[in-house]
Amino acid sequence: MDNISSVKFTLMEPQNSKSYRHVYFTCFLALYIMILFLNIWLSVVIALERALHEPMYIFLCNLCINGIYRAMGFYPKFLHDLILDSYVIPPHMCVIQTFVIYSSVMCEYCTLTVMAYDRHVAICKPLIYHTKMNRFSCLILLAFCWTVPCVTVLIGVSLSRRMALCKYHIDKLYCDNWSMVKLSCESTIINNVYGFFFIVFYLGLFIVILVSYIKLAVACKASLECRRKFWQTCLPHLFSLVNFNFAMVFDLMYSRYGSNDFPEDLRNFLALEIIIVPPLLNPIIYGLKLKEVRKRVLKLCVL
Repeated sequence: MDNISSVKFTLMEPQNSKSYRHVYFTCFLALYIMILFLNIWLSVVIALERALHEPMYIFLCNLCINGIYRAMGFYPKFLHDLILDSYVIPPHMCVIQTFVIYSSVMCEYCTLTVMAYDRHVAICKPLIYHTKMNRFSCLILLAFCWTVPCVTVLIGVSLSRRMALCKYHIDKLYCDNWSMVKLSCESTIINNVYGFFFIVFYLGLFIVILVSYIKLAVACKASLECRRKFWQTCLPHLFSLVNFNFAMVFDLMYSRYGSNDFPEDLRNFLALEIIIVPPLLNPIIYGLKLKEVRKRVLKLCVL
């Protein structure tokens, strides 16, 4: 990309942006404020309440911080474009936006994996839970949630950056790695091979989650108390997991196989689902469903 440092990429314009850009701006600004407020509020509640300084809530706090990080990678630039009605982005900013959004997406998947492991230990091995999930273990798992996604996405972005480009229009509302690869005139074999290993690694994480919940389901048959604990603490996690996998599959389908034959509204939905829905729903789901979190949120609201 160094040979096009003076060139700017163009992004997809929202449908009827000339007529409705102020409506779009108002809606997306409201979404941005809601995401920031809900995630910051839940993070503050967990940080201030010592009773919530447990692994499950610490990982939930990490999920909220990651939601804020992802929102900051998309909303400020998109709102800026709507105000100016100019959908362009310099190559270096496109690389940064790609890194922020997709490191956040992968961080969320790693965090959901860690949360599944935490619930597995808590319910299936309660006697050794505090031994296995001590402060050091939590720090290692949090480091895993951020380091692995940042490194893998950085490698992917670096592989894309080295390629000479012959097109400069990204058919999406924001930058992503595969969209930049499709602009290249060169062979994309290396990028495709790396993408394959990237998908295999995260498929491995999905298998870890699946095995954890199969073991949880088997273990919870034994007693009513286990079943109650499962539905109380695991239901919001399962809902987040299903929603996030749904969003990831949609985004992957759109990035790799999306075409102009798709209706534009559907294309935009596919592109934005992973940006909007998980960061907005996660704090609502966990804040309403988890009894300890809900109780302390209500207490702070009253105060």
